[in-house]
Amino acid sequence: MADRISRRYFLAGLGALLAPASGWANAPETSLRPRLRGARLSDPEKVIRAAGLKGEVVFAVADVKTGNQLEAFGGENGLPPASVAKALTALYALDLLGPDHRFETRLIADGPVENGILKGDLILAGGGDPLLDTEALASMAANLRKAGIREVRGAFKVYEGALPYVNSIDPTQPDHVGYSPAVTGIALNFNRVHFEWARGAKGYAVSMDARSANYRPDVAMAKMLVADRSLPIYTYQASARVDNWTVARTALGNGGARWLPVRRPSLYAGDVFQTLARVNGIVLGRTQVVRSLPEGAVLVTHRSEPLIDILRGMLKYSTNLTAEMVGMAATKARGAMPADLQDSAREMNRWAAEKYGATRTAMADHSGLSDASRMAPGDLVKALVAARKTNVLRPLLKPYNLRDSKGRPTNSHPIKVDAKTGTLNFVSGLGGFMTTAGGVELAFAIFTADIAHRATLSRAQRERPEGARPWNSRSRRLQQALIERWGSLYGS
Repeated sequence: MADRISRRYFLAGLGALLAPASGWANAPETSLRPRLRGARLSDPEKVIRAAGLKGEVVFAVADVKTGNQLEAFGGENGLPPASVAKALTALYALDLLGPDHRFETRLIADGPVENGILKGDLILAGGGDPLLDTEALASMAANLRKAGIREVRGAFKVYEGALPYVNSIDPTQPDHVGYSPAVTGIALNFNRVHFEWARGAKGYAVSMDARSANYRPDVAMAKMLVADRSLPIYTYQASARVDNWTVARTALGNGGARWLPVRRPSLYAGDVFQTLARVNGIVLGRTQVVRSLPEGAVLVTHRSEPLIDILRGMLKYSTNLTAEMVGMAATKARGAMPADLQDSAREMNRWAAEKYGATRTAMADHSGLSDASRMAPGDLVKALVAARKTNVLRPLLKPYNLRDSKGRPTNSHPIKVDAKTGTLNFVSGLGGFMTTAGGVELAFAIFTADIAHRATLSRAQRERPEGARPWNSRSRRLQQALIERWGSLYGS
């Protein structure tokens, strides 16, 4: 019965892509390469051709139990994996830091405390926690008061040196996209500031704040000016201590809100903590950012969730900042303090080659946001097969619902998939595990990219370029067609 169900779904899923055929050929054991024009197409090439997808396609699939590669297409070629890269980053962090690792953010007294008065500096010391938020800082401020601190006579400092400073995860992205903020040793609210606006009788009222479920502290280090223009919608300019933004009046309508990236995470965290400390009766001086950590007594410690839970959220929500911070923390634990994201990614590449034999992986970051990254699908499949032996990754991956013959997501499809998706404009990826209707578990990776077309996009076009949505839709249909092909061929 399972085989009949599998076959029915397989044919229904491919119906939109392929004309009826007599059946699939025997599974190839070697990499299939594109044929010369006029030559007879292999079955995978027919699936790819029917998808009508301009650009390149590479994939690999292996039997999890035996580790044998069942099929591959694209030879030695690697493509940008987009956010599928986060699966490799998760394995990197788990290997170097361990699933129970917790990041610590501390308040340190650099001086004696007498009668509730700190006669020295107070340091908010970042420890690389990617999930630190306003709620956590509020708790730390309250616990500082509970620790007996009423006054700070010295300076207020924020330590960011646990990780290097990076101005933007991918500088080729538009300035205003919240998924490419700055990175350093302290983060707050994923290094995003909340911009809100409302039309009033005298123009627009705007606010910049660090809101959370229970708090809404305004921030002074990010400012917004409404400008009389149509385009560009946003502009950004840095000054010594402020992120200066402008927004086009014609784009605002009656009201709305969005999260904008923060370029000075340490000043942002310091700004918000000052406000929350003041609520607790503690007045702090102007924030000073430091990269060397003074010795002193720890007054308050906030510990993050265990790394395993941080990674589960990263893979579910595809948070770039989390990937970059845990990736750099893993590199640091490997004994090499990285200079920047590229330096850290190169260390992860070396680790992947050593641990999995993944010699055709050349990541430029840990999140997959950079289109300069390259990953061969066979490399990822090797890592997935190895990881499955300890069951460390599949439980962290999000279930991926395949679609029925009408294109609707369905939970009743006989093939069950847990995978990481990846999407950039004209780049798409899917990698993870599938269990066929017959109970066979496969590891797979599929990467598609129209690199030539993506290269023509200006920086301003990279948020929503024309044609990107239908291209990515065709790529997703191709991914399902390949998965259903493998389910039919290798399902029992």
